[in-house]
Amino acid sequence: MGERILDIKNLQINFHTYAGDVKAIRDVSFHLDKGETLAIVGESGSGKSVTTKSLMGLLANNARVVGGQVLFHGEDILKKSEKQMQNIRGKDIAMIFQDPMTSLDPTMKIGKQIAEPLIKHKHVEKRKALAQALEILKLVGIDQAEKRMNDYPHQFSGGQRQRIVIAIALVCYPEILIADEPTTALDVTIQAQILDLMKELQQKIETSIIFITHDLGVVAGMADRVAVMYAGQIIEYGSVDEIFYNPQHPYTWGLLNSMPTLSSTNLEAIPGTPPDLLDPPKGDPFAARNPYAMKIDAEEKPPFFKVSDTHYASTWLLHPDAPKITPPDEIVRRRKVFAAMQASAN
Repeated sequence: MGERILDIKNLQINFHTYAGDVKAIRDVSFHLDKGETLAIVGESGSGKSVTTKSLMGLLANNARVVGGQVLFHGEDILKKSEKQMQNIRGKDIAMIFQDPMTSLDPTMKIGKQIAEPLIKHKHVEKRKALAQALEILKLVGIDQAEKRMNDYPHQFSGGQRQRIVIAIALVCYPEILIADEPTTALDVTIQAQILDLMKELQQKIETSIIFITHDLGVVAGMADRVAVMYAGQIIEYGSVDEIFYNPQHPYTWGLLNSMPTLSSTNLEAIPGTPPDLLDPPKGDPFAARNPYAMKIDAEEKPPFFKVSDTHYASTWLLHPDAPKITPPDEIVRRRKVFAAMQASAN
């Protein structure tokens, strides 16, 4: 086990709305070790982005942390002032957002945009900062980098803009990089290039990555560990192999089942919709959509049951008295596909 640099404990976040308080994040705990990649996966609205924005102090005005701690090197980020967070944000913890066009200033040359964090956080003089910006622009694979330092965001393609956003996030060599669906807007070929680039840069600068995605396929060759989120809670977590080869929660089965593969054209959508978090269910939040739900699922929230030292799942199906349910055949068949995906990624 590596050095632990981030520890999230029992995080709870509410959004105040005219209809009442939406309990968006409900008792979320996880950790991040130095140099590792943790993927947080789940459907849209499961709480992935809200959780990670709280690490950056970037929550919306109507959001309120009502419980828990976010410990970065043992210090609670949630207790820090906005001024203190400005010193951490971009320097120690950086974020790559989903849409590169909205992350970049359309009126500023990209060389200056990459150099800006160095000038602000590391007090590097402008000439040196621009020289370092040029180096990282080359590192992220922008051709004719010297010439392109003077170009504006609209003069780059979507894939190039995402590389520039990665350059800005990494220029200060942050300890933690949060990547929020960084490849969603890109086509599959560019997506693969960006993921390879992130892995390569991670090794060079020894940063830890929190990778947010709804696409489990992206995770296979990218992550060391996976946390599966549903309705504002983590419902299963384990190593990438454990989540792919031995998933235990019916929701994880559903996510895996809805992934396209070359050999399968039969995609299974998870029926139903997530619960209303204005009034969260008292039992298992997935019970209403779970074909294997038992009576207790509607009444009591399942604890985390231990599958291995690194693998836990919050489902009553793991209770010793529960009926033995085997994962759908499709999940078993897909294991070969994941093995191939991992092999091609490594």
